[in-house]
Amino acid sequence: MKGNVLVVHGGGPTAVINASLYGVIMQARETPGIDHVYGAMGGSGAIFTEDFFDLLEIPVDKLPLLLTTPATAIGSSRYALWEDDYAKMSDIFKKYNIRYVLLNGGNGTMDTCGKIYEACKDAGICVVGIPKTIDNDIAITDHTPGYGSAARYIAATTAEVGVDVRSLPIHVCIIEAMGRNAGWITAASALARKKEGDAPHLIYVPERPFNEDEFLADVKALYERLGGVVVVASEGLKDASGNPIVPPIFKTERATYYGDVGTHLANLVIRKLGIKARSEKPGICGRASIAWQSPVDRDEAVLVGREALAAAMDGESGIMIGFIREAAEDGSYRIRVARIPVRDVMMYEKTLPDTYINDRGNDVTDDFVQWCRPLIGPELPAFIDLADWRKK
Repeated sequence: MKGNVLVVHGGGPTAVINASLYGVIMQARETPGIDHVYGAMGGSGAIFTEDFFDLLEIPVDKLPLLLTTPATAIGSSRYALWEDDYAKMSDIFKKYNIRYVLLNGGNGTMDTCGKIYEACKDAGICVVGIPKTIDNDIAITDHTPGYGSAARYIAATTAEVGVDVRSLPIHVCIIEAMGRNAGWITAASALARKKEGDAPHLIYVPERPFNEDEFLADVKALYERLGGVVVVASEGLKDASGNPIVPPIFKTERATYYGDVGTHLANLVIRKLGIKARSEKPGICGRASIAWQSPVDRDEAVLVGREALAAAMDGESGIMIGFIREAAEDGSYRIRVARIPVRDVMMYEKTLPDTYINDRGNDVTDDFVQWCRPLIGPELPAFIDLADWRKK
């Protein structure tokens, strides 16, 4: 069916969101019947201002730059849509002969995707979701594009910090990772380890209540044994009552902005243990880094972009493209693409399962490491350790 395409980005960018955009554009260029692939310039609000740019105008030789461009080339937003907004969309889409609407984003965007589908399903407009989030908290799909690169970044950063702390073992370093309610990024720091004793030495995720006394006891014991300790903690740590360990500094209807958990934990170590401590907060560096972009993540992001447009042109609507991991006889990593009803993922937050967290709640299990390892791509660089050579 002939018609034009509209791509909308929602929420926080990732290191591979533009790779999905590349996938859509390349699929469109190879598919007869598509005259325009519009980008909503600045997110969903651009639908109402009709601020569209035809992405097919980008020179073919420049398109590969999307694969290594951080953030989002067409812009994003957290624009709040209301019921009346959805009712207006069909007429706007018809005005531009838009028959295929692709929304690329996380939980909130998939909720929007479902609502646009309901509003436009009688107008012959196909609406498909492209998953995107560093938080990896979208339901059903094995993982989300964006997560593998964020996981690679936090693992590499933790490994580098670990070598620094081992070379000058006089303090405790707290690395605060993004993820308010789901600890997928924090957990991925475990992939920094190559041998026993490597950083991170402690990992704290929001799926388990944070116990201050146990934290201090664990830090003290490790400091006495190692001389320097690296802790990776989620920004969303909560106590046994479910309250953030650092009071929120600002709240909106959709989001809570916490204070610095890393600074809080470092101050606890200084005040209560008398040990030097400092905190590091990579923040959005971890979602913008192309230097640590996972090639597996990038390729899969292209794949979901292509598959989303292909599904829409097949007449599918009200779905999200996802991944199902399959068992391979040789143990290799393998996924297949699935078309998932968007109603099954709308605003459902997937957190770390108990099997991925150790009993004390201060580390992850081997099951998590084996699950996560293929997503970050090639092995991280190895570092020389002269201490090991001296033992030989």
